[in-house]
Amino acid sequence: MTASAAAVASVRDVSKTFGARKALNGVSIEVAAGEMVALIGPSGSGKSTLLRSITGLQNIDSGAGVIEVFGQTVQKNGRITGQVRAARQKLGMIFQQFNLVGRLSLFSNVMLGALGRIPGWQGVLGVWPSADKRQAMEALHRVGVSEYAAQRANTLSGGQQQRGAIARALVQGAQAILADEPVASLDPVSARKVMELLVELNKRDGLGVIVTLHQVDYAIRYCDRVIALKAGQVVYDGPSTALDTKQLIDIYGPEFEDAFWETKT
Repeated sequence: MTASAAAVASVRDVSKTFGARKALNGVSIEVAAGEMVALIGPSGSGKSTLLRSITGLQNIDSGAGVIEVFGQTVQKNGRITGQVRAARQKLGMIFQQFNLVGRLSLFSNVMLGALGRIPGWQGVLGVWPSADKRQAMEALHRVGVSEYAAQRANTLSGGQQQRGAIARALVQGAQAILADEPVASLDPVSARKVMELLVELNKRDGLGVIVTLHQVDYAIRYCDRVIALKAGQVVYDGPSTALDTKQLIDIYGPEFEDAFWETKT
């Protein structure tokens, strides 16, 4: 699976205001196909707002700003365009709380990734094409949870559910993964497995990955590039290996050590 040559996301002069607070303030970034990028920054810095804006789940402010996904304009001047649905089909979204349907089996949840390419009635009735069912089982095997395929999603651990969510993105045929705090609800062992899986998809399959993280050590360890936000503005954009203590203090303040998970567990 090879991602399109177009940029995963191109964000130009984007702002988002909630009341008196600027969650995003003139943000411009571009993430190329095949990159693995961490979005970091203190709580309220705009990480999740930026990710949700890229997918069209959050409207940006009117008056300026353009967001493109794989060359398709999804937002412009505060309006979500008609191209957003096609763009979303290329994005596998991974959330902190997994977003699986708890009463459905893990297999059925993963099969939901195929909804964009089959008639709606087949999805409602669970009449899945054989090729898609094989793909779902292959995806579950790849992420290491195929033995739980028949188990209800709400009986699985957080790490198992998150890997199921990644399998769903594979069945969807996503060209990039956008992950919003995917390890925040996991223990460190499960978190490492999920991050290693995202790295594998990036390096082996060429999927672009944009992941928001509170854990700076995970951003440095697993991502080649880091974009840091503070008060809605980009304050660092460069190699993860170039981040030093002074820069982290500038980003997080004197409590920057709280952003390191491994040192506390």
